[in-house]
Amino acid sequence: MRPILLAVVYIPFIVAVERIPLIRFKSIKKQLKEKGELEEFWRNHHPDVFARRYLHCFPADIALSVGAASERLYDYMNAQYYGVVSVGTPPQRFTVVFDTGSSNFWVPSAYCISEACRVHQKFKSFKSDSYEHGGEAFSLHYGSGHLLGIAGKDTLQISNISIKGQDFGESVFEPGTTFVLAHFDGVLGLGYPSLAVGNALPVFDSIMNQNLVEEPIFSFYLKRGDDTENGGELILGGIDHSLYKGSIHWVPVTEKSYWQIHMNNIKIQGRVAFCSHGCEAIVDSGTSLITGPSSQIRRLQAYIGASPSNTGEWCGNSKFTISCSKSLEFKEQYIKKAKGISSQSVHYIQFLVDCRRLSSLPHISFTIGHREYKLTAEQYIVKESIDDQTFCMSGFQSLDIPTRTGSLWILGDVFMSAFYCIFDRGNDRVGFAKAAHGKDYY
Repeated sequence: MRPILLAVVYIPFIVAVERIPLIRFKSIKKQLKEKGELEEFWRNHHPDVFARRYLHCFPADIALSVGAASERLYDYMNAQYYGVVSVGTPPQRFTVVFDTGSSNFWVPSAYCISEACRVHQKFKSFKSDSYEHGGEAFSLHYGSGHLLGIAGKDTLQISNISIKGQDFGESVFEPGTTFVLAHFDGVLGLGYPSLAVGNALPVFDSIMNQNLVEEPIFSFYLKRGDDTENGGELILGGIDHSLYKGSIHWVPVTEKSYWQIHMNNIKIQGRVAFCSHGCEAIVDSGTSLITGPSSQIRRLQAYIGASPSNTGEWCGNSKFTISCSKSLEFKEQYIKKAKGISSQSVHYIQFLVDCRRLSSLPHISFTIGHREYKLTAEQYIVKESIDDQTFCMSGFQSLDIPTRTGSLWILGDVFMSAFYCIFDRGNDRVGFAKAAHGKDYY
């Protein structure tokens, strides 16, 4: 009888969660680097250049009435993980970035006029029996312009979960060439509703409202390495206890927009070096690296012996002093509070380390909930191979994001790939545990 009892107990765990395989792909930035076109791209995609070229294309009432929310463009320059979803009846398949740093879901429309849409899957609303036309225009503000689209509702299929009447956007204009090079068709945001543009209900909120998962939880298990087909998993509705070692440690969300948490400090080789009086951080699957205030990141680069590379990248932002590969625009309420920040573009130089020195570099620990989460150099250094040459790039980047509580840090995929990360909407908390594929990080 014991084997039968075990089978009965185990079945609910299998049906309680849905698994979405994640594929790891070559980032847009790396593609441009390999072609020797990255510097030209940054010159042509400075926001002012884009505005001069394309602003006359935007209807004034749409371009100027985008509300208090904003989205990211340059974040997706380094995006490396995507999964598959379907929209409509019968289903139309799309690849999307699952992004905890935004809350809207959008895919290209069949009526899109941009080059980016030509090379990606496009949603054909006229072929879907379950489509509901929203009729309202929406605009997502990116670093190089506005992504314009039309709001609608339709059935969204994620793994075996079928979500009825999901709010989503059909893009009809996508700015610049960033999305032309993207391996993904659209973006599926997993942030809180307050971050959503146009009062759209985020996907996971729809899942919760329709009681499609047993628990209001989703989790990420990200993998790095050469196995691009197996980039990890997004798990909806629960926790897979086989994907981590030890215990899960929880910390509360401090502001329900991004998945924002409090960080006690940051240590280098066991000694507090940054954030000594505490600071705020965002756990963001849509950002590939770890970002922090420019003054502190410069010191951190010096600590690990990272030197500027010889080739720079042009980048700019009218609100923040930024690093090119991880430009990020936050909610307008934050932007308005940013005072005395340069409005001119900056010339950013990427920081590299000697690959032969990795074994001698210090470990860096992030103290969260009074528990240390340690990264070794193998974890915070990103290796890139171009023309049979391997470069070791620092996994830290400067990004100044002023808020009323101080500058924010972002814990992106470099951090998330070392730990199994659980996002609990039911209790508004984030959980961390040592990833099963990792070494002893804490």
